Amino acid sequence: MPYKFTFDLSRISQSLFKEVLRLSGEKKVHKRLGNRIRDLVKRLRIERITGLNFSDAITVIEDLIDIQIKNLSERDRFLKTKKRALLLPHCARKYMDSRCKALFDAKKSSYFCQGCSPDCLVNRATQIAKKKGYDVYILPGGSCIPAIIKGNRYEGIVGVSCSEELKLGVKYLESAKIPGQGVPLIRNGCANTKFSIETLAEIL
Repeated sequence: MPYKFTFDLSRISQSLFKEVLRLSGEKKVHKRLGNRIRDLVKRLRIERITGLNFSDAITVIEDLIDIQIKNLSERDRFLKTKKRALLLPHCARKYMDSRCKALFDAKKSSYFCQGCSPDCLVNRATQIAKKKGYDVYILPGGSCIPAIIKGNRYEGIVGVSCSEELKLGVKYLESAKIPGQGVPLIRNGCANTKFSIETLAEIL
C-alpha cells in the first residue's frame, strides 16, 4: 500500500542520501540500525524540513535503506541481463492534463512519452533509458506490471515509485525470478511527484 502521508525530501541535503548509502552497505538489520536512523532523522532535522512526524520520518528512512540494500544484493545479477525495461510513475509527469502529449495505450496500460516538455522528469528519464536500450513504460499503477513483464519476457527491471510500491514490486520480481533495481520517489503524492534523475542514471 502507498504511504498514508506525503513527504518531500528534495530540499534535504545530499548528506542524507550519502548516509543512507553508508548504512545500507553495513548490511545490518533495523534492530541494530534503529538508533542510528533516529539520530540521522534528528541530526538532519528531517521532521522540521518535511513536516513529517518522527515516526513517519523513521519509516521513510528505513524504507530507503531497505531499497538500497535490495539494490546492492541484486546488482550483479541485474548487470548480467540484456533485455530491460524502465517503469516510471505517470504522476511524475510535468503536466497531468491535456498539456502532456504522452499517448496512452490501453492494451499495454501504459503512457508513452512524446517528449513535449524538455524539463519534464519523465521525458528526461525516458531519453536516458532509451539511449541505453531500455523499453520505457509510464504506468498509472502497479497492477499493470505483471502483464507488461510476462508479455515481453524482460530479464531486468528498473522501477521508479514510492518506497511502499517498490517493496511490493520487489516481491513480484522475486516470484518471477527477475532481478530489479528500485529508485524511490523523493516527493510522493498523486501528482508532481519527484525522483532523482541522477540516481536513476547511475542505476541504469
